[in-house]
Amino acid sequence: MTSHPALAASHVAVITGGASGIGFAAARAFAERGMKIAIADRDATALKAAGQVLATLIGDDNVLAIETDVGRREDLARLQDQVLARFGKVHVLMNNAGMQPGSAIFGPHEVWERILAVNLGGIVAGSQIFAPGMIAHGEPALVVNTGSKQGITTPPGDPAYNVSKAGVKAFTEALQHELRNTEGCRVSAHLLIPGFVFTPLTARGRIEQPAGAWTPEQTVAFMLERLAAGDFYILCPDGETDRALDEKRMAWAMGDIIENRPPLSRWHRDYGEAFKAFVAKG
Repeated sequence: MTSHPALAASHVAVITGGASGIGFAAARAFAERGMKIAIADRDATALKAAGQVLATLIGDDNVLAIETDVGRREDLARLQDQVLARFGKVHVLMNNAGMQPGSAIFGPHEVWERILAVNLGGIVAGSQIFAPGMIAHGEPALVVNTGSKQGITTPPGDPAYNVSKAGVKAFTEALQHELRNTEGCRVSAHLLIPGFVFTPLTARGRIEQPAGAWTPEQTVAFMLERLAAGDFYILCPDGETDRALDEKRMAWAMGDIIENRPPLSRWHRDYGEAFKAFVAKG
């Protein structure tokens, strides 16, 4: 299978939120390519189990499993120190750790603070800490930041999460602009936009995978395909929503500005039928 040159055997991948879900699926996919893997996560039990699985694929010497809170910049700096001490350099940084406990506009400040610190702050800090060294070693490298469709269409119901993921989109776009305008830089940034994926983050107590959900492995396979193609926006479909419908939802959201409609008009009682007609058009 054709792959991005950064995803080569003996190269080094760092994945935050790497003990489960999309992060662990990515770690396994990278390990199957013979890469050396560092996974970081807050869940010490899941982290240990994930590290053991990876070790069966590539050996203990090629795996690091480091307890890390990405909401703490010092933890990410320590993560980099440990990765460089073991492996020397980094070729893939996947800023994937995230949380979605639920939020409300007038909800507790502590909830907002924590969501923004992890979902946005962790990606900003991770990129700022790791990317300069990735640029400096001069080999092909990738930064993949996990965003969300909720950061683009911003549906009602979880504003702190939406704000954090909208920030991830804006930051990753700016990061790629910076990288492509840095002389001699062989690092590129990419925004992973998952669809409906059945992970511990989205399960919310469910044991059975919903019919429309993709597995983390399907999502990572799609990500690898689109990285090989050079996509910046890795917009994933799922069993419920194809790309055409995603495009219409996103176009309608941008149309609120262009057409001077009320914000979030897709959910406004005066525009519901207009949105349905817009989607129904060929």
